[in-house]
Amino acid sequence: MATQTVINKTDILQNAACVLVPGGFGDRGVKGMMLAAKYARENEVPYLGICLGMQISVIEFARSVLHLETANSEEFDAETPNPVVIFMPEGSRTHMGSTMRLGSRRTLFQTPDCITAKLYHNSEYVEERHRHRYEVNPDMISMLEEAGLTFVGKDESGKRMEILELPSHPFYVGVQFHPEFKSRPGRPSAPFLGLILAATGQLEAYVTKCQIGSL
Repeated sequence: MATQTVINKTDILQNAACVLVPGGFGDRGVKGMMLAAKYARENEVPYLGICLGMQISVIEFARSVLHLETANSEEFDAETPNPVVIFMPEGSRTHMGSTMRLGSRRTLFQTPDCITAKLYHNSEYVEERHRHRYEVNPDMISMLEEAGLTFVGKDESGKRMEILELPSHPFYVGVQFHPEFKSRPGRPSAPFLGLILAATGQLEAYVTKCQIGSL
């Protein structure tokens, strides 16, 4: 009888130079994603969360740092008393077609002194493509930011969170948009480039070079 090897997820993470949690729908694999986000945050491992991956990092932060044990997304628990991720107000819960926030949207940087803005060569805004129905709850932003999570990119209304960073961390970034839609082998999207640079110890030198080049 063949013996089954049980793989410890923490052991896998300990050998990772960086962590990327991608987009997705539904609650499949969410516990593992939460574990990955927590491990990366606590152990200063470079982290990039895309769409759902950004939302996962917010939920994990709310649970671990704010001690809101029931914090969740309405996508996973419609009755959660602490909905840190909510269904978009303009969306439809009964019609699946044409209900998503799709296409290229503008994200405005709230400060030039954040790592993501520097990776985008100090642009005041970026335009990236979206594909989602859920978003970070704007009513929770002040509480999250007081605890250390910073939302450095927002939409033009200022109510929709687009980019988050954890300033106390070497590279902990979440983006609501999908940078992979515009990324190319010879022209990688800024969030991916930043993740790899951070994982290889080259981020600080790259950002410094970009800063000097913009003077």
